[in-house]
Amino acid sequence: MLIGFEAATLALIAFLHLDGILGGGSEPFRPTGAGIAEATIGLALAYGATALLRGGAHARSIALVTTGLAILGFVLGLNFTVRGGDAIDIAYHATMLPLLLLTLVALLRMADRT
Repeated sequence: MLIGFEAATLALIAFLHLDGILGGGSEPFRPTGAGIAEATIGLALAYGATALLRGGAHARSIALVTTGLAILGFVLGLNFTVRGGDAIDIAYHATMLPLLLLTLVALLRMADRT
C-alpha cells in the first residue's frame, strides 16, 4: 500500500533530520523544523494507512484527508526546501510529492467505485 510506504519514508527522513545526519541547508530551511513536520505528516499518513487496513465506513475518507494534509504539508515544506535545503531534501520532495498526488488520485478512484 503506497500510503504506508510514504509514511515509512517520512519516518526515516524525519529521523535523519532530527538526529542531525541531514543537517545541512541554509535559512529559511531548518533541519529540526523539517524533521518535526515530516514526523507529523508521517503520523497522519500512518493513521490513514491504518484506517484503510481496518476498513470501515470512513476508511477512505480518513485516508483522503490525511493524504490531502500531507500534500499541503509537502507544498509548504517545498517552499522552504527550495530556498535553503540541500540537494537530497529537494530530491526527496520532488520524488514524494508526485507519489502523494498519485495516492490521492488512487483514493479518489477507489471512492468512486463504492
